[in-house]
Amino acid sequence: MSDAPTLLTAWKSAQTALKAQKIDSPAIDARLLLEAATGCTRLDILTDPYRAVTADQQATLDGYLERRLRREPVSRILGRKGFWKIILNVTPDVLSPRPDTEALIDVALLAFEPGQHFHAIDLGTGSGAILLALLTERPAAHGVGTDISSEALAVARENAANLGLDGRAAFLRTEWAAGFGDRSFDLVVSNPPYIPSDDIPGLDPEVRDHDPVLALDGGPDGLQAYRDLAPEIMRILKPGGVFAVEIGWDQGPQVKALFEAAGFADVKVVKDLGDRDRVVTNGPDPRTTPIRQG
Repeated sequence: MSDAPTLLTAWKSAQTALKAQKIDSPAIDARLLLEAATGCTRLDILTDPYRAVTADQQATLDGYLERRLRREPVSRILGRKGFWKIILNVTPDVLSPRPDTEALIDVALLAFEPGQHFHAIDLGTGSGAILLALLTERPAAHGVGTDISSEALAVARENAANLGLDGRAAFLRTEWAAGFGDRSFDLVVSNPPYIPSDDIPGLDPEVRDHDPVLALDGGPDGLQAYRDLAPEIMRILKPGGVFAVEIGWDQGPQVKALFEAAGFADVKVVKDLGDRDRVVTNGPDPRTTPIRQG
């Protein structure tokens, strides 16, 4: 009987190695790396578990595991990350999108009917994740993403093209909403940097060593971006328009107060699936309103 690894033994062995180093979600990480190294799918692992893994495929998997054990995120190793219902290319120039941010998508989808035409802007767009997830769900919508990083904008444009959304999404290099006219947008979304500067060294290595500091550092108290954004969002939002910004779990009251001071009414703090404060918005709260799917 051959001792060559199979999909099943390679998966289990990879899981064991990751578990031993206390890596979060070892089963999922091991599966994603195995799929990438062998070209198999999740279904293949279930239905053809004894398929042989070649020496070259095992060597590729070992290389991936080595990087993951050094705390490099799977999204960086593979150069792509799933977010909402889309797959995005990610590079060291952009924040790797996180499931927490999907709470912001929930709010935005509630605010606009599936067939409704509206114009959105994503401030500090990075990989384009938020804007592209929204446009995927709302086919009559158009949007623009801004960023001060030319490298990030190149990634966002590539993601839009890969998703067939480049006809409805534009990406421009500017600081937040600089250059856009007053009352231009029906929806304004943003996931700005909100980590206090002094907290960055204590972040998990996957974030601290692999996400761009520009996308993390929110200044001494983590709130600088919101001070800049609140009046700008008030300026560019149409009357009756909706804004939604992601926040750190402990920043709800302070960010809500900043947007109220900028003139917004009915500002609320929305929780994510982990029951932590995650979004400040003047839009609907998914916990009290059913989501309209397209």
